[in-house]
Amino acid sequence: MTTPLSPLKVGVAGVGVMGRNHARVLSDIRDFDLTAVFDPDAATADGVAGLYGAKAFTTAADFVAAGLDAAVVATPNRHHADLGVALLEAGIHVLVEKPIAATVADAQRMIDAGKANNRVLMVGQVERFNPAVEAVKRAIAGDEVISIQITRVGPFPPRMGEVGVVIDLAVHDIDIIRHLTDSEITEVQPQLARTRAEREDTALLQFRLANGTIAHITTNWVTPYKVRTLQVATMNKFVVADLITRQVTEYFGQQADGAYQTRAVNSWPAEPLKKELEAFARAIRTGEPPAVTGEDGLRNLEVALRCLGEG
Repeated sequence: MTTPLSPLKVGVAGVGVMGRNHARVLSDIRDFDLTAVFDPDAATADGVAGLYGAKAFTTAADFVAAGLDAAVVATPNRHHADLGVALLEAGIHVLVEKPIAATVADAQRMIDAGKANNRVLMVGQVERFNPAVEAVKRAIAGDEVISIQITRVGPFPPRMGEVGVVIDLAVHDIDIIRHLTDSEITEVQPQLARTRAEREDTALLQFRLANGTIAHITTNWVTPYKVRTLQVATMNKFVVADLITRQVTEYFGQQADGAYQTRAVNSWPAEPLKKELEAFARAIRTGEPPAVTGEDGLRNLEVALRCLGEG
């Protein structure tokens, strides 16, 4: 009879919208024991820590020294690298929210720290774990992908301030494109507009990948309702997914008159964030590379920055 493994002591740094979600889900995963919450705002830190019986910290140094096995970094992007490196150098496994960092150099610092200290560095690209994306990946397996079209639009989120739609939204879809094709983006043709925000709030992004696939992302903060759709054309089928409802439909067997057969593709219900955090625990336990590596995060960031003319 095997002895059950002790839960990993985990902390969450930055408990805004995303950090609170991480805290909620971590508290429900057997592999983790949520013991620490860090936020520079004491009332925020105390409030979230109190919900889960964790200890509240208001400085990064105290959080790093809290005796953790693992940590989720959900602070503003500009703080990801300094905090992430400090945690990794202290021997703590890190899951950092997307984008991995604010700059490519900062991303590389985190990757290097993870390797030097033999610790897991995973990037929180939560859409990878969306059951609809997983269903599309299964549906197109072994088929040659011709094109990918992703629409991710909605109203302006009041919480945003430091970044525009490319870093906040399109990074999800850049990762999905790389994940579905197992290929890298080589050509970038961005069209950006700023209408109501300090940063770009509308983007039409066109890509070509090393394997010849072409892809297009439409994203904005000017649509009054949320849309999250993914369409993939392959040599033999056309697959459409709604990433909100998780409905996936496959069109195949085109007839001479242009008609297709259709079938629904199973998309199992699951909370993507829970699956992501379970994958983080699995990487820590097994020593296998995480589902989304630091290098994946770096590639996604590089493409996003090229779209902004900063790469």
